[in-house]
Amino acid sequence: MILYHGSNVDIQSISLTACRPFKDFGKGFYLTDIPEQATRMANRVSRIYGGTPIVNVYEINDDVFTDENLNIKDFGQETSEEWARFVMNNRNKMYTDYLNPLCNLDAKYDIVIGPVADDNMAMLFRQYENELIDFDTLLQGMIYKKTSSQYSFHTERSISLLRKI
Repeated sequence: MILYHGSNVDIQSISLTACRPFKDFGKGFYLTDIPEQATRMANRVSRIYGGTPIVNVYEINDDVFTDENLNIKDFGQETSEEWARFVMNNRNKMYTDYLNPLCNLDAKYDIVIGPVADDNMAMLFRQYENELIDFDTLLQGMIYKKTSSQYSFHTERSISLLRKI
């Protein structure tokens, strides 16, 4: 499988310490299987931080995703209540229930796969957290959203499975 990472730098060596916390699936290295999505991200990152848009390309064996020695959380392609709670918990700087399987702040999952929470969904999450909407309204707002995919790698073991092309 080929995965893409949009950036403003050519990443020769992936460092989890350089990854930002409180992302959709927790602190990790995020990729997509959609080249256009990585290109959009590279352009966005370059606009924000400067530099030139670069799409870093990695290869990973497909059998990795069925390896029983890795702890993998796969939400599939569609948004769901489980996915929404997982994303909200990981984005919440005040969340402390690290043992909950619906968070990855402790990197309990080596790899997490699922939809991207775009800016519109982030707004829905904020409205829910600020008690402006209830959870059912949040779910209804997510149902018709077109999502893109992300693969996040959270442990050195999972990072070591990626080969730069």
